[in-house]
Amino acid sequence: MAEIEVWRGGVAAWECDAMGHLNVGFYVARSMEALAGLAAELGLAGAFTPSGDATLMVREQYIRFLREARVNAPLSITGGVLAMEDDTARLMFVMRHADGTMAATFQTVVTHATSRGARVFPWSDRTRARAEALTTTIPAGGEPRSIGLEPATTDASLARAEVLGLAVTGRGVVLAAQCDPFGRMLTEGFMQRLSGAIPNLFAQVGRPGGPAAERRPNLGGAAMEYRILHHAWPRAGDRLEVRSGIGGGDARIQRIFHWVLDPDSGQPWATAQAISVSFDLETRKIITFSEDQLAEMRQGWTEGLGF
Repeated sequence: MAEIEVWRGGVAAWECDAMGHLNVGFYVARSMEALAGLAAELGLAGAFTPSGDATLMVREQYIRFLREARVNAPLSITGGVLAMEDDTARLMFVMRHADGTMAATFQTVVTHATSRGARVFPWSDRTRARAEALTTTIPAGGEPRSIGLEPATTDASLARAEVLGLAVTGRGVVLAAQCDPFGRMLTEGFMQRLSGAIPNLFAQVGRPGGPAAERRPNLGGAAMEYRILHHAWPRAGDRLEVRSGIGGGDARIQRIFHWVLDPDSGQPWATAQAISVSFDLETRKIITFSEDQLAEMRQGWTEGLGF
């Protein structure tokens, strides 16, 4: 069992959200830098350079957020290989604070593909040998908790979003500056869109806890887990529409689903599930809602909502 440090840095003030901690989009950005670092350790140093012939395409990512990262927090990320098949791999990344406690864990599923044509092809023997040396496991406490990682398919579409009455929580276009060297939208760009979708969702279906909670000046929220599936990759100029809904929950969590759709074809670019909580901004503790508040929250849930 082995892992290696593949990223080290900190948290800038402009990367933090209204809750005072690192925005989820920047967690993913850090994990993408870590992915490039691990790729180099696997013998694929040019995987994310404009001249590279082969790259690693993210197909899926699971994230568990464990401890807040706030302004000026020093952070590091180690990486390793959980499993490798013919042309795919499940990679493990662990973000840690300076004292060694885990800030987040990432399971990132990638495919080995040509940089521009996205044609999938097998790993080399050299990469397989290096992967064997970097085999690791999920650290205790970093396992999935409320989101399963079983194979998932999607029935997401613009037409189905209309049938379900999912809220429009984002609209826009992919800018050239938001694309990787091969012209595809950056992985972190998806999470940034989902981060912006949350306040739009609550503005339409109501904040967790109802009117009484909305009047609390110290009420905040945070994602505890995320699973994102990538179905296609938009390029500069492609339009995006985000549809979101709450698929269930309990007195402590909300199970939120996002569909990032192509409004021209109606098909999904990406789909995601998040486990969200409300917390007290002063105590930084998770809030448990009453049965009456939970009953009111259920009125805004969408039955049968999934990936």
